[in-house]
Amino acid sequence: MKKHSYPLRPSGSEIRDLPQPGYYPRFSTMKQQNNWDATTRNIVKKRVDQTPPVRFFSPEEAELLEAIIDRVVPQDDRAADRKIPILPVIDERLYKNSLNGFRYEDMPPDQEAYRLALEAIDGMSRERFQLPFIDLSIHRQELILKSLRDGSPDPPNTIWQQMPVKRLWALFMEDCVTAYYSHPWAWDEVGFGGPAYPRGYMRLENGLPEPWETEEERYEWIPPVDSVSEL
Repeated sequence: MKKHSYPLRPSGSEIRDLPQPGYYPRFSTMKQQNNWDATTRNIVKKRVDQTPPVRFFSPEEAELLEAIIDRVVPQDDRAADRKIPILPVIDERLYKNSLNGFRYEDMPPDQEAYRLALEAIDGMSRERFQLPFIDLSIHRQELILKSLRDGSPDPPNTIWQQMPVKRLWALFMEDCVTAYYSHPWAWDEVGFGGPAYPRGYMRLENGLPEPWETEEERYEWIPPVDSVSEL
């Protein structure tokens, strides 16, 4: 794995291309791996070393979904070689037709739901802005997605009559957040030391840090100027 230096964080500015974002710039979850059992260590290392190939989505669908993910879970603050793979994890789940444990009766199967959603989002983009979603500015992409988040697709699309947009949004967010925060680089970002077994925790009172934890190094930042997320 490439070694990185950890520069001082900018103050009150937009943050880009950090080797490790978050308030724990010198913390490394993977340095804790000798404290895990062999099975756990192998599972976690695989998440870093082996990104699954994209097999469910077509190249066009994958490009569109990647653009959507980049707005829902933006990683502009991360260096390119430290970007957490979200699309491949979602693709693998759908390729294997693995469920999240349940499906609402008013929702189609997850595989169908994703393909319908991609068709609807691109259709909304073409109707509202006369461009495919991937060619829109960040601001316009976020306007489309915000309307879905709010449960009021703008413009309306007939596909949302086949499944509730709020259900689809919840499914999509669950998949994105699960993929992101199951990765050790996301654990670095929040200062999480990884699986506690078999080491366990010893300092359970008064918010004291464990010996392997580090203190926060907070900094000020502003969101990208073309983002609507601050709304």
